[in-house]
Amino acid sequence: MKILFQAASVFLAVAVLIAPAGAQEKDIFNYVAQKNAGRDVKKIVFIADPDTHGAKGNHEFKAGAVYMARVLNATYPNCYAVVHRSWKFDDAGKKKRVDAMPKDLDHADAIIVLLNHGRPAATSPAIIKATERGAGFMAIHYGVEVDKGQQGDNYLKWIGGYFETFWSVNPHWIAKFEKIPEHETTRGVKPFTSNDEWYYHMRFVDGMKGVTPVLSAVPELKTLSSGEKATPRGGNPAVFEAVKKGEPQHLAWAYVRPDGGRGFGFTGYHNYSNLTNDSFRTLLLNAAAWTAKLEVPKDGIPTKTPTKDELEKLWQDGERIPN
Repeated sequence: MKILFQAASVFLAVAVLIAPAGAQEKDIFNYVAQKNAGRDVKKIVFIADPDTHGAKGNHEFKAGAVYMARVLNATYPNCYAVVHRSWKFDDAGKKKRVDAMPKDLDHADAIIVLLNHGRPAATSPAIIKATERGAGFMAIHYGVEVDKGQQGDNYLKWIGGYFETFWSVNPHWIAKFEKIPEHETTRGVKPFTSNDEWYYHMRFVDGMKGVTPVLSAVPELKTLSSGEKATPRGGNPAVFEAVKKGEPQHLAWAYVRPDGGRGFGFTGYHNYSNLTNDSFRTLLLNAAAWTAKLEVPKDGIPTKTPTKDELEKLWQDGERIPN
């Protein structure tokens, strides 16, 4: 009996270590419970677009948000993360989109968006109000693109940069991150290579004041579809000259706002499978924690590499986001 008990104990310890996403004491879909959590609990709100972008495995934002929220909840006793969807179909079954962005974020310490265009976030009264009182803000992949003007101005205030059409570009390419700078968000992150739709030539605040590049790489000219003529997302004379000169392009960055609030931009994560890249995954999780002003462990947030079956299970769980 003693041997059986010891074996069970070891199994439980290993399960907790390798599968932190399995913790169930914090329901990531229970928004009321999150709001009612104590004042000492960091409250992180993920907002995910229900749509993919092409075939399965592209823009799996719901699954990614579910994964990140569960890991953060399991890692930090003083954190409660939940997942919202950004829109839903109407109850009449007419396949009409209805806005489902959270309307009350007065309790949020950080908002993290995974959207097919950041417009809903940049124009959200609840997010505007939350960031004005100091809440952190993080945008991932297509969520970093907003329209030039007020939307772009908001993103410059919140994360220090954004994807601007006719200036930035969005090719699929293999980025080689040969040097990883020292920053809280890069703890446990090693040099790595990743094939993704890495956006680059972002529009940053003047002088990049407050911006710390976290992932930088030098793309090849062949990643541009245009050099002489400006196109919305394929190329323009300015980006062509920058790439021709071999100027490093910043694909992920941390931002400390003048008011002390934190922002983070991460242009990758088109490919769902990149969650199996240990450094890619660790940086995403570290950045989410940092944005909420949680202390990042010295070796980064520990996780195991998700298996194909685990990614499928996360995808299924993402399909059940209730709102």
